[in-house]
Amino acid sequence: MKKTITLLVAAMATLLLVNTAFAKCPQPRKTPAAPANIAGKDDTAKADKANGKKLYEKTAKPMACAMCHGNGGGGDGKLGKALKPTPRDFTCADTMKDISAGQMYFIIKNGSKGTGMAPMKLKDSEIWDVVKYIREDLMK
Repeated sequence: MKKTITLLVAAMATLLLVNTAFAKCPQPRKTPAAPANIAGKDDTAKADKANGKKLYEKTAKPMACAMCHGNGGGGDGKLGKALKPTPRDFTCADTMKDISAGQMYFIIKNGSKGTGMAPMKLKDSEIWDVVKYIREDLMK
């Protein structure tokens, strides 16, 4: 019995170390900052989070955010696995803590050069809906 417990504890410790060694948090990025007048903006108070979720998961154009960022926002979507750098992990608090709502809006609207993030063809109000959904439901 002691041998089984010892092996189980050793296996769990190994898995923890391997998972920690390959963790993608925080994610280093060199994304240019949004202009100050946009970076400081936050229109999420009047945004529609339910619509943001729908856009994120299914209907954003050219493709739904979840295809790259994953349904849970971990940067692990089906298409995102092939991208370098990997898509932003919205669940990584260390990465997301300094990213303003305005910066997120700017990236969604304009894309991010040097990454797979293309500009989304959404109305400004829809972008704010997506930002609200990400910030309130996916960010930890």
